[in-house]
Amino acid sequence: MRHVLLRLLLPLVALYGLMIALGLFVTKVADGWWPFTVEDRINESLEAARSGSLTAASLVFSTIADTWSVIAVCVFAVVILLVTRRPWREPLFLACAVAAQAVIFLCTTLAIDRNRPQVEHMDVSPPTSSFPSGHTSAAATLYCGLALLFALRSTSRRWETIVWTVFVLIPLGVALTRLYRGMHHPSDVISSFVNAGACLTIMYFGILRWRGAPPPRPAEERPPVSLARG
Repeated sequence: MRHVLLRLLLPLVALYGLMIALGLFVTKVADGWWPFTVEDRINESLEAARSGSLTAASLVFSTIADTWSVIAVCVFAVVILLVTRRPWREPLFLACAVAAQAVIFLCTTLAIDRNRPQVEHMDVSPPTSSFPSGHTSAAATLYCGLALLFALRSTSRRWETIVWTVFVLIPLGVALTRLYRGMHHPSDVISSFVNAGACLTIMYFGILRWRGAPPPRPAEERPPVSLARG
């Protein structure tokens, strides 16, 4: 239990503190500073650029990163990893990374009260839960986690490059989608990548690459027991 606390819980608590610090900095300190002063213009420009085809594409990216889609893909991937007899650390790494980012995201939104951009919102969500972006964080953690697991097992550099490219483009598309649909400020989605990257790193070193508890200390040497009778 002590090793679990040191490897996972303490880094996650530190990450939560970092996310709170980022949220307070964005909402209380840096308001009016560049580049935060151009965030509204970015959202307004994306609103002005809306079209039928872009809106349809944004709906696809937004849907594949919503809560139920992420859960479904994560569960499916975990089952596949278990069925194919992968080491237990791999499905545990993925499940814990996705769960951790969700907990950090939820706790951060409860502590940081930030209004959404002053543009038309294309999705229905609470008005004061803009920081950070849950869709972006979930997509980055899930798909980059899958790409990492594939890379660790792949023997083809070509396929590894293809998978990384596709699975990195997905969360980037989700991030742009959340901006396009007027649901988040740019700093919201950037902070979400911090959450996702940190959760993946913590679970990578805490689960996937952890070599186990320290070896037991050698027993004290005792004189050999003589079976000969005196």
